[in-house]
Amino acid sequence: MAEVVTIPDGENAMKNIHVVCAVILHDGKIFATQRGYGEYKDGWEFPGGKIEKDETPEHAIVREIREELNTEIEPIRLLDTIEEEYPTFHISMKCFLCRVKSGKLELLEHEAARWLDRDHLYDVAWLPADLDLVRNQVEKLLADGEMDAASEA
Repeated sequence: MAEVVTIPDGENAMKNIHVVCAVILHDGKIFATQRGYGEYKDGWEFPGGKIEKDETPEHAIVREIREELNTEIEPIRLLDTIEEEYPTFHISMKCFLCRVKSGKLELLEHEAARWLDRDHLYDVAWLPADLDLVRNQVEKLLADGEMDAASEA
């Protein structure tokens, strides 16, 4: 007779990861970065990272961009929350339109970066969640002629 193994609830559940990303808009172009590490190395994404325990998404995006790009940003508004299933995890990505307050977007963790205008949005191989954001929000943002992420007073 075959042995029956019972898996406790939650053990087989997919891991949920909560992250943030910055859509940095300047002169009608958005800033894209190429991952330099991990399972999705070489894929293109909007810079950002994981939200830490007891951290707001707005604080997380400011911290992540400081750590990854040595730059101070200001999140202007939430553009979208992207839900994406990857083979081994589920990602919930809060995506903020941001402007640079100070710094030069220095690559500390990424392989490469590009400023992409509307005509060149698909010149890079976007990771799935980021591609959803490009299709759902970024295309419209650039089509509407928005040039810079201005502070909302």
